[in-house]
Amino acid sequence: MMKALRPLALALTLSAVLPALAKSPQQNATKPAAAPTGFRAEFLANLDDVQEKILSLAEATPADKFAWRPAPGVRSISEVYMHIAGGNYFLATFVGAAPPKSNGDIETTITKKADVIAELKRSFDYLRNATATLDLDKPAKMFGAPSTNRGVMVTMLSHLHEHLGQSVAYGRMNGVVPPWSH
Repeated sequence: MMKALRPLALALTLSAVLPALAKSPQQNATKPAAAPTGFRAEFLANLDDVQEKILSLAEATPADKFAWRPAPGVRSISEVYMHIAGGNYFLATFVGAAPPKSNGDIETTITKKADVIAELKRSFDYLRNATATLDLDKPAKMFGAPSTNRGVMVTMLSHLHEHLGQSVAYGRMNGVVPPWSH
């Protein structure tokens, strides 16, 4: 009787195991995390848009214009872009992110076009990672005033858009048309 049951047991085992083995690697992979929704999705869409505009404008600006400034004592083009990057790092500290180590004031030490663009990209990656899993309603203090992580994220976007506008003005004063406005 036991010998007769062995083929049946083997058949039942194989019928359970073979379909799982036959699945493609994609089917066996763990499911990706659900796409963000609500405020987080809106924040990321807005961040993607402003990042793309800032980077495309920086890339469209000739390298020899990165030292241009509209008047003495006013930030140059490269300094505005590094102020944006520095703001990304600094504002993330209000939600508990540790700022990356730097070698001095990036506004004055990172001035070459390729280096400026690379630092901008790093700062946007940093900002995206710093905000990825925040409890949006968690209290935060920003410049000594009470807020929430959501409030800090709104300030991040406001800062980026303020300096995008400044960068557009600087670009146009130098004959650079924003690539997205063609």
